[in-house]
Amino acid sequence: MTTFVDLTAWLAAEPADAALTDVVQTIAATCARISRVVASGALSGSLGAAGSINVQDEEQKKLDVITNDMLSEALKACGPVAGLASEEMEEVEPTGRVGGYLVTFDPLDGSSNIDVNVSVGTIFSVLPAPAGHAPVEADFLRQGRDQVAAGYAVYGPQTMLVLTLASGVNGFTLDAEGRWLLTHRAIAIKADTAEFAINMSNQRHWAEPVRRYIDGCLRGKDGPRGKNFNMRWVASMVADVHRILMRGGIFMYPWDAREPDKPGKLRLMYEANPMSLLVERAGGKAIGDGGDILDVQPTRLHQRVPVALGSANEVEAVRAEMRAG
Repeated sequence: MTTFVDLTAWLAAEPADAALTDVVQTIAATCARISRVVASGALSGSLGAAGSINVQDEEQKKLDVITNDMLSEALKACGPVAGLASEEMEEVEPTGRVGGYLVTFDPLDGSSNIDVNVSVGTIFSVLPAPAGHAPVEADFLRQGRDQVAAGYAVYGPQTMLVLTLASGVNGFTLDAEGRWLLTHRAIAIKADTAEFAINMSNQRHWAEPVRRYIDGCLRGKDGPRGKNFNMRWVASMVADVHRILMRGGIFMYPWDAREPDKPGKLRLMYEANPMSLLVERAGGKAIGDGGDILDVQPTRLHQRVPVALGSANEVEAVRAEMRAG
């Protein structure tokens, strides 16, 4: 019988300080609780709209509010956390402590799919907190390469936690007793792929470089790419990126001409940065409008960016199209 290492033992062997370990353990424990809430669905009355609009000008689901409260309360009670920021909250929330870490999170990515029982997830990012004062918004505005930890939990047929600390990417599966067990060591993304994920219904609204790239994929082995591609699209970033980490592929959410003043749909701090760190640590690449997402200097808390991430050679093919104009 296979013996699996649990998250606590794995963290004890990692070169992370006790404070960071505490933060990660708090997030992991909360995600295990969220998994149970998500799984209860209609039985707990948690499905459907909350009747409110969040700071992103999006209708909140009941589970958006529930999971945001669960994570906020847990992190405020975690000693090393000096402040937190959520996709669902307009402003940062200091905890009254100084030093330690800052946490940003999307409490329930893909929540528009929850009523139809499609995989959703929680995305999180951990940053160093300032040492000399209570954190303000400017302290959260750090490049993605400054993250000291990042990860996500995906609530699907299995609940998994995918995590990176100082290096590498590892996956843990939640067992029936609520333990996170290490099941996927040193996750690596293949450099080549024949699978892309994008919302094709928006094709007419994309910029020309993105249309050219996707057209090349659609033309298959007789086109410029010389191979046949399959398309996958879950409309839940966690689910789409998890598939890429497990078997390769490229995920794209580009600029859209219907909202020309918005550079993209996805949020830099809560979605793009943590996912990009995971993808790069697994050997893939992640770009925005041509440059690496992890090099973007944030200018505001809820900043949006275009995203193309996944298998390195395909991301470079997208970058080449962007450079060609």
